[in-house]
Amino acid sequence: MRVVSYNVRYFGHGTRGVASTEGGMRRIAAAVARLDPLPDVLMLQEIETRSLRSNALHWGRGAPQIETFSSVLAAELALKRTTLDAYAPHYFPAHVYGLKASPVYTTGLAILVRKSLPVLHAKAEDITQREGYWFPSLKQTRLCAHVRVAHPKLGEIDLFNTHLSLPQAFSRQFWRRGDKMGHGENQLAEIEALLAFVRAHRGGGGLVLAGDFNAAPGSPVIQRVSDEGLRHALTDLHGLDEAGLKAFPTAGFMHLRMHIDHAFTSPELVFHELHETFPFGKREGHFWGLSDHMPLVGSVTRKEAATEPQGARAEG
Repeated sequence: MRVVSYNVRYFGHGTRGVASTEGGMRRIAAAVARLDPLPDVLMLQEIETRSLRSNALHWGRGAPQIETFSSVLAAELALKRTTLDAYAPHYFPAHVYGLKASPVYTTGLAILVRKSLPVLHAKAEDITQREGYWFPSLKQTRLCAHVRVAHPKLGEIDLFNTHLSLPQAFSRQFWRRGDKMGHGENQLAEIEALLAFVRAHRGGGGLVLAGDFNAAPGSPVIQRVSDEGLRHALTDLHGLDEAGLKAFPTAGFMHLRMHIDHAFTSPELVFHELHETFPFGKREGHFWGLSDHMPLVGSVTRKEAATEPQGARAEG
């Protein structure tokens, strides 16, 4: 089963995140359509519902962003791959800024599943840590989204998609540390809420947990996931340690490079290829320059069925 986890920056990278554009959406859809084999599941972060930001410069005015993207992706697949096996979108709205009738911008997660792959369950959980914020009601809501699919070869697989908060800046600990990503008290509270949700809703067939954790390798947040018995895809496949993961950035801001996007599996599953997973900042792959993140692209199988690793672009 091939999986993509990708922070698409609301399809607005060309405007530095100010507004979604038709071109940004089409370029990402075209990049997905070029993947070979096509992914079975797309786990996307930073997806709007509908807002001024999502519709101001976009021809899909008024339509929910995920519906517009699904239509654009279906058109790209029909054009480039001549396949009608498009994707069924599952959208999980998180937060609204502005009036509900005309929000300035919105946030959310999406999981798109090939229509040939049955979806047995879809649900999301609010994992936001609001304690300690001056205006808790204004704190951006964070979710963990869950979809269970019935794969013809792997059986039932649980997929969890998330986007954790940045570390809270209004704390003494934040300014006392050099490393901050994944050390925030708010992030640790969110990861505990996330893991509780995973424990409560996972089945017995194995799981994939992926997304933008806003946490560096070796941080308490990532260590907590490992302590839960989940295995990091790049570490499991390529043996990358903390230093190796930090040398493989997944996101960038100005000249800063960070490894903050992660994918994990339960012990029953393993990523056996990550061929089209490239480090941020290198002009490689179909997704270069389309977001301030690079996607994690790989195939999952049962551990006992895994073949000899065939490599991913694990150079730093």
